[in-house]
Amino acid sequence: MSQAPDPESDPRSAPESPLGLVPGVDYPAPTGQLDADPSAWPLEKIDPSDALLFEHDQIWGWFERLRKENPVHHTAESFFGPYWSITKFDDIVTVEKDPETYRSHPSITIGDVDPDFPISPGFIAMDGERHVRHRKTVAPVVAPRNLKRMEPIIRERVDAILDSLPIGETFDWVDAVSIELTTAMLATMFDFPYDERRSLTHWSDVATTSPAQVGASGQTEEERRAELLECLARFKELKAERTGSGHGIDFVSMIANGPEMQDLEDLEYLGTLILLIVGGNDTTRNSISGGVLALNENPAEYDKLRANPDLIPNMVSEIIRWQTPLAHMRRTAAKDTELGGKRIERGDKVVMWYVSANRDETVIPRADEFLIDRENVRTHLSFGWGKHFCVGSRVAEMQLKILWEEIMARYEMVEVVGDPVRVRSNFVKGFTELPVKLHAK
Repeated sequence: MSQAPDPESDPRSAPESPLGLVPGVDYPAPTGQLDADPSAWPLEKIDPSDALLFEHDQIWGWFERLRKENPVHHTAESFFGPYWSITKFDDIVTVEKDPETYRSHPSITIGDVDPDFPISPGFIAMDGERHVRHRKTVAPVVAPRNLKRMEPIIRERVDAILDSLPIGETFDWVDAVSIELTTAMLATMFDFPYDERRSLTHWSDVATTSPAQVGASGQTEEERRAELLECLARFKELKAERTGSGHGIDFVSMIANGPEMQDLEDLEYLGTLILLIVGGNDTTRNSISGGVLALNENPAEYDKLRANPDLIPNMVSEIIRWQTPLAHMRRTAAKDTELGGKRIERGDKVVMWYVSANRDETVIPRADEFLIDRENVRTHLSFGWGKHFCVGSRVAEMQLKILWEEIMARYEMVEVVGDPVRVRSNFVKGFTELPVKLHAK
């Protein structure tokens, strides 16, 4: 068995580390876990928040060990401070079902709200009646009746995107399909100017930039804030235009005219917008890319799909489980409590690692296998559980279903022809590039 390196002296913490870092930016120090043997690492020093593990797709052994040996695990020291990792399915459900003990406020990510730029995460980080009221205000946009109205629009846009793609030439699936489709859908749900739709994707990326990423492209925290304020300014214009106008069923109109959301301050409005943009962009976008990669890595499943396209609805749920596009959600203990035999104290961060629970073999048989004909395929936590179950789950599933129906009508295969480039983030589990080549039928 290999020996675990000493995190204090690991060479990855050296200044010349080739991680795309920018001098002078406050990054999380490398934990030393990258390329290490999870079974040899000191259990108490395991820190699943290391974004490099996600970027290099090395998270699985760490979570497997925690599920087996310490499913309610305390990390005493990390860039984000001390926190608890909840890694098993049933324990996460226990937390989700008890919002009085495990509160969503003030943040649903392992990181804290910046006191110098306190953007609220929106109603997802609210508790009690205020959460219910705000959620109900925007819910009609993604309700079944409105989705039925939008379905032909989605199919028309999917057709246009797929028909524009080159056959037999390498291109980036993330940009040409995953981003383009989800951005088009976001523009529809916000009734946002269609020729400005790429701004939505950009703001989503800016909003979800982790401390491990800030500056990696030369962007400072000040520049990031300025771009988010540009987002706020543009949406304040749209809100003013639609207030009292009876404009329609879109997110901006519902917020502008919903009596329950008139108490929003500017940064709360921005937080609500970011919540809806990220919820509509990152989850679907990364499941679109993740599904193509999963089918290529599991060719027998691609054969099943070609033989029986009726498996598409079932496959969509399996893709969403397999990808788990948001790796975690956080709660904060409102009182002293006990979980899994561990004492959790009031104020402690409790991080629910959905990405681990979705590979929990005690609940999901053969959880480490991608199976498009899986039974009970909706048994997963990618959309959360309980009161905070994803309000847009149906629209995500509908986009993926329509996309794969149209893919199978056109192509024998979407072939991955190069290595995927993953996001350096412990929250958004996704891709920045996926080179592919299309094979026509």
